[in-house]
Amino acid sequence: MVGQAKLGRTTGHRRALFRNMVTSLFARERIETTEAKAKEVQPIAEKLVTLAKRGDLHARRQAARYLTDEDVLKKLFDVIGPRYADRAGGYTRIVRTGNRKGDAAPMALLELVH
Repeated sequence: MVGQAKLGRTTGHRRALFRNMVTSLFARERIETTEAKAKEVQPIAEKLVTLAKRGDLHARRQAARYLTDEDVLKKLFDVIGPRYADRAGGYTRIVRTGNRKGDAAPMALLELVH
């Protein structure tokens, strides 16, 4: 499938879901979700880490427009961005964890690489 997966949600619901998931990823540095959601959120998280590596005011304001928590924004720019200063990409990874018990949906961990 080319483009963005709709995940059975309206545009606004999907955008809010992704914003919340990325904020949680940076707060906890690891989230468990479905494989499809992880694949959609991963590029967004990578772009935000790239902004944090830049570290200037404009990058901070761009990231602040997306993240929902100021403490997470501070952590992204003060802790996570400098951690990947020498890395040229690939800040996150998806680890498949099997199927969910209730509906057999393929689950995965989306985590920041250390």
